[in-house]
Amino acid sequence: MRGLRGIDRRVLSLRLAFLTSLIPVARPDTGFEIANAAILTTLRDAGHDVTVIGFLRPGEQPADPQGAVVVAQVDIENAAVSRGTKLRWLAAAFRSGLPVACAKLRSPGAAGLIEAVRTHGPFDAIVLNSVLLPGAFPELLQLAPCILVEHNIEYVSARQNAERAENPVMRRLYAREARLLEAIERRLWREARFIWTLAEEDRKALGSEYRDKSSALPLLGGEPADAGAGMPDEAAAFDIGLIGTWTWEPNRVGLEWFLREVCPLLPDDLRIAVAGRVPPELRTPLNVTLVGRVPGAAAFLRSCRIVALASRAGTGVQLKTIEAMQLGLPAVATPLSCRGFSELPANFTLADSPQDFAAALVSRLAAIGPRDRQRIDGTAFLAGQRAALSDGIARGLAATAG
Repeated sequence: MRGLRGIDRRVLSLRLAFLTSLIPVARPDTGFEIANAAILTTLRDAGHDVTVIGFLRPGEQPADPQGAVVVAQVDIENAAVSRGTKLRWLAAAFRSGLPVACAKLRSPGAAGLIEAVRTHGPFDAIVLNSVLLPGAFPELLQLAPCILVEHNIEYVSARQNAERAENPVMRRLYAREARLLEAIERRLWREARFIWTLAEEDRKALGSEYRDKSSALPLLGGEPADAGAGMPDEAAAFDIGLIGTWTWEPNRVGLEWFLREVCPLLPDDLRIAVAGRVPPELRTPLNVTLVGRVPGAAAFLRSCRIVALASRAGTGVQLKTIEAMQLGLPAVATPLSCRGFSELPANFTLADSPQDFAAALVSRLAAIGPRDRQRIDGTAFLAGQRAALSDGIARGLAATAG
């Protein structure tokens, strides 16, 4: 990849299609959506003409209506649909031989995706935002040179779900998902012109044969303007805060670990808040408040004395970790929550067992007071992330255009 550094990137003003299962909306609330927004903003800030093509949840509007083509409004998230819809997805997956994650994208409303790309093209390159759309529509790779975005190594997450599943039927379904996703991912790695991962560990997992056609993209949180110690603190409404999309299985594993194994070891008088969508059947201790979706992640996190980063499963990078670092907030984190970071802020503590995690929270909270919130300046971290993100994107586009 060293040779790409010499390319005059000013000539790389490209017409791009960004294909995604969820078109960015004005108020993104999942890590997937926040990552999409960061990549799109960087592409457009570099002078590229980007058309976003894909799907919307019913009732939502694109953040940039002029730059988006909505193929259909469909619910594709498990937490948002009925049991009957999930069964129909499962039946479609077995009929087509596809993973469920891909088969559900081939709904009747999604049939116009290929035609939408052809109608609004031609494009210099197509950014395939995750493996699921090209897994459902492999012909996309014939329309233009393609860059694949690996938000997670999907088959690894599915395999982890299979290993944790207690129900034997679910274990077999997850194992099928992992087997089919691995075949799709490995094919796409071969056929794509370039691969963007969101963690260096995932880039290494691709294998040495893809080292010269991949780069890791350091991401930005949802509200980068709030980075740095100069922002005013919110009143401390809670002692410990967690935020995420808890309906996504790898995130749910971490939340349940925290609630079941860490919370019983904490003092009863601590105020704990969980922000974001949670499964309806989730049970919480009495001192835990479910606050649901919040207007702004940064404001919520600043209203907590310390952030708990409790990831126990999944691949990719944790957006909630990036947001805590941008804001300079103190945190206790599992090692998996800090994937992709060789150096951690001084106000972060790593802990992997329930006992160590609880003890670290109590110790850090003891040092936090009204006059000393144990915050640091996240400005340098944010600047480094932004520069590395721009560089990784430029490398991929230079290789693809070349």
